[in-house]
Amino acid sequence: MSAASRGLVFRLSKLLFNGPRSPSATATYYNTTQLRSFTAEAAENNDADDSGSSSCRIIEAIPGVMTRDSKRTGAIAVKCGMTALWDKWGARIPISVLWLDDNIVSQVKTPEKEGLCALQIGCGQKKEKHLRKPEVGHFRAQGVPMKRKLREFPVTEDALLPVGTSINVRHFVPGQYVDITGITKGKGFQGGMKRWGFKGMPASHGASLSHRSIGSTGQRDAPGKVFKGKKMPGHMGVEQRTVKNVWIYKIDPARNLMWVRGQVPGATGNFVFIRDAFYRKPDISLLPFPTYFSPENEDPTKLEPLVADIGEIDPFMAAD
Repeated sequence: MSAASRGLVFRLSKLLFNGPRSPSATATYYNTTQLRSFTAEAAENNDADDSGSSSCRIIEAIPGVMTRDSKRTGAIAVKCGMTALWDKWGARIPISVLWLDDNIVSQVKTPEKEGLCALQIGCGQKKEKHLRKPEVGHFRAQGVPMKRKLREFPVTEDALLPVGTSINVRHFVPGQYVDITGITKGKGFQGGMKRWGFKGMPASHGASLSHRSIGSTGQRDAPGKVFKGKKMPGHMGVEQRTVKNVWIYKIDPARNLMWVRGQVPGATGNFVFIRDAFYRKPDISLLPFPTYFSPENEDPTKLEPLVADIGEIDPFMAAD
């Protein structure tokens, strides 16, 4: 039953059971009813206007000022492998090479609609026939190309970016520290020595076929069981791990490559997720905020690599 029908039945029941009213009472009744309906309609219109104005938030791709409480978005990279470089002092630096493959903002989440501030970043390219229909519908609804990998990064409200904004390697600066998350290599079923670093059993003095054994696992009659969480042989690897405070040695804007010191989790070709370090926070005056916006007349193919400043003191001479 519609609202109009319910209102008509209510008025007829009032007239039938309460009897006729005086002209003044009837006029007062209808005036009050009209006033209530007008007030409700006005409230609904105001709510609609408020919701419409909040859902139509305008997010512009313009540089801003970063504060100590600001949190920028991260990026998705492909691990290309490991190598070694020598700095200007001749010190050898173990290097992991990461490739930021066409990162763009594929979705913006705001407090009015989703209840949080976050940016969904897409990496790489993928054909439509290799995606599921819900994924294809998501990309078409956002108006962005099909992507191989998606990742959501929580950000502050002042770090929101419009859909389609490109995130390149200039989002980070050489010399800053980042946290890198990835999935470790799969090792299959491994023993306690490889999996947990146990030293094993004696290698001589009568030890027979137990050199790599983990030893005792339980107690005697009390409690008479093996506690949960005991370090024992089992499946190793294929777990999410985060390496914190990774130092960026060099970036190559022309090829969207990044050289970081040390190892990062994952095999060659795996995706890793990079964000600003949580503990060793970078200098906010050096970071582009909310990201790096390339000038219109800039040719990315002619850009030179940027190397971190390692100081003017030779570490080998200082040691002497």
